[in-house]
Amino acid sequence: MSSTDPTPGDSFGADPIVYMPFMESSPRARASSVPAAARIASSDRLFDAYRPPPGVPDEIFQASGQPRPEAEYLVDLLEEVGAEELRRRKQLADAAFLTHGITFSVYFEKSGSERIFPFDLIPRPIVAEEWRRVESGLAQRIHALNSFLGDVYGRGRILAEGRIPGEVVDSAHGYHPQLKGIRPPGGVYIHIAGIDLVRGANDELVVLEDNIRVPSGVSYVLENRAVMKRIYPKMFPAIGVRSVDEYPTRLRAALTSVAPKITDRPRIVVLTPGPFNSAYFEHTFLARRMGCELVQPQDLAVWGGRVYVRTTRGPEPVDVIYRRVDDDFLDPLVFRSDSLLGVPGLVDAYARGNVTLANALGNGVGDDKAIYAYVPEMIRFYLGEEPILGQVPTYLCLREDDCRYVLENLDKLVVKSVDEAGGYGMLMGPQASKKEIASFRERIKANPRKYIAQPLIQLSTCPTWTGEGVAPRRVDLRPYVVTGRSSWVLPGGLTRVALREGSYIVNSSQGGGSKDTWVLDGGDR
Repeated sequence: MSSTDPTPGDSFGADPIVYMPFMESSPRARASSVPAAARIASSDRLFDAYRPPPGVPDEIFQASGQPRPEAEYLVDLLEEVGAEELRRRKQLADAAFLTHGITFSVYFEKSGSERIFPFDLIPRPIVAEEWRRVESGLAQRIHALNSFLGDVYGRGRILAEGRIPGEVVDSAHGYHPQLKGIRPPGGVYIHIAGIDLVRGANDELVVLEDNIRVPSGVSYVLENRAVMKRIYPKMFPAIGVRSVDEYPTRLRAALTSVAPKITDRPRIVVLTPGPFNSAYFEHTFLARRMGCELVQPQDLAVWGGRVYVRTTRGPEPVDVIYRRVDDDFLDPLVFRSDSLLGVPGLVDAYARGNVTLANALGNGVGDDKAIYAYVPEMIRFYLGEEPILGQVPTYLCLREDDCRYVLENLDKLVVKSVDEAGGYGMLMGPQASKKEIASFRERIKANPRKYIAQPLIQLSTCPTWTGEGVAPRRVDLRPYVVTGRSSWVLPGGLTRVALREGSYIVNSSQGGGSKDTWVLDGGDR
């Protein structure tokens, strides 16, 4: 399989999205002839007025306004497109997203919860050397987290040796003591991970958050790439962008590799809560691309410790469930008895080793933001290594000294609820009102275990099309790690963008958008 994207994608089938070449000859020939500055009218140039915010790293430009050396060729090619043509192509891309129902729920908007998933046509580049470090660091981190999950639901060595306080684990919302002693097939707990990265003050990517329960967003990576290959059909071979197209194949292979050893041809299904879920588009997309059935809870039943799916031919056994339903709602006999999304008996089938659940039950303890602070210690304890990727300094309000510091410095810190996601349950201290700060002070005092705090990370910026021109907007990065018998990291991942000027909130559920992430391996240059 090729490591680059030399041809336009086929994700959109035969729909009428036209190819829009912007170069008459090869990119190398054009770039080596007349300088772009002389070829493009100043009114149509994209980046002449672009400047990153002072003191904030930018993914494409230096503080002087000059492109980073590794991004010079990309900038030149984008200038070939020009502002007016970019505006036209943006309209075509939006039409493609609308036609194919690529949407996401935005809960704070009163005008309606469903909207087109916002997408920016200026990519976020990452050089191959930096990506190799990220790949290694992510594989190391997932290995350690997987060992931690097996340990806390097993012997509990890391707790017995005092490397992580037992009360921190016991009090985690996502920890389910009733799962102790249950080991998933193959010993794999984290089949799909989405690890959020930000660029720190030293210009290196560091871990901001772990998502190892039911991470979402990978379908947008694949759809973004399909659109970009049609928007910029000649740019991919010119620059040498690593492909993302093999993700569904890699995911299916990983799930197959950890199926229970009771069949030679495992049946895999994708379990969705249904069409009203905010990520339903992704559920349908992944089922289709993996060649698996998309099922809802009422399609499944458990008899004799095995899971079956109802079909027109009668019940047929299921071996692997890629579930997009949270733990609490999966089995009303074990978790929430009022759940209408659950499959009674599912946990029993899982405990018997007759079905693989991806991701495994109980992973939420590793998602807890207080547990995040201990991941470097996990890496040292289980792997005997130093962390390859850094992470953000974190104050745990459950610690008396940390809590005192946080309460005294709320206006300087970002406070997060340990068990919420999507940018909810958060205080941005430097941007908060006195009333908001006072409210959070009382919340922390009432339940210190529920909160952590971190210094405000500036988040790097990336040039983003605003409709009027190009402006800096803050971004993070969510790479995806797929694990079966071994781990594989999707090249690039989902770059999320805070579309509102001055905002730090990149989450799609609160109005953020996305960019295509290009891992650059070279090309025709």
